[in-house]
Amino acid sequence: MTTVTLAKPEPKKKKKRISVKSAKFKGKSLQNFVRDTILKHFEGVLEPDDVKSTSMGANGEDVQLSPAARKLLPISIECKARALWGPYSSYKQAEKNAEGKYQPVLVIKQNRDKPLAVIDLDHYIMLLKFRSENQ
Repeated sequence: MTTVTLAKPEPKKKKKRISVKSAKFKGKSLQNFVRDTILKHFEGVLEPDDVKSTSMGANGEDVQLSPAARKLLPISIECKARALWGPYSSYKQAEKNAEGKYQPVLVIKQNRDKPLAVIDLDHYIMLLKFRSENQ
């Protein structure tokens, strides 16, 4: 009689979670990047105090705009930084399809929510700048 020993299946490895400190740093870095991008595109029009990155955990917008900045940019900014984010592979497909000739735009929608357009941040800020200059 032959004895068969079944190998135990490998336990699934748990995904290593990012520390709270690291997560806050990533979020704050993104907020600072958005602030700096806005100030770069509106150089000479907006002052550094017109666009501020809020402290982590504060209620409200992640990037606060002064009344002067709000007049130029009628937007509310929420920043989310994650290691993996669903729309990126779809946006990369839009970039490929644009063939470098057009501005890629990804339209996403989930059940019971309105569609959203995803565009490059620099392009978005340039659109807002163009809008404010032509009002």
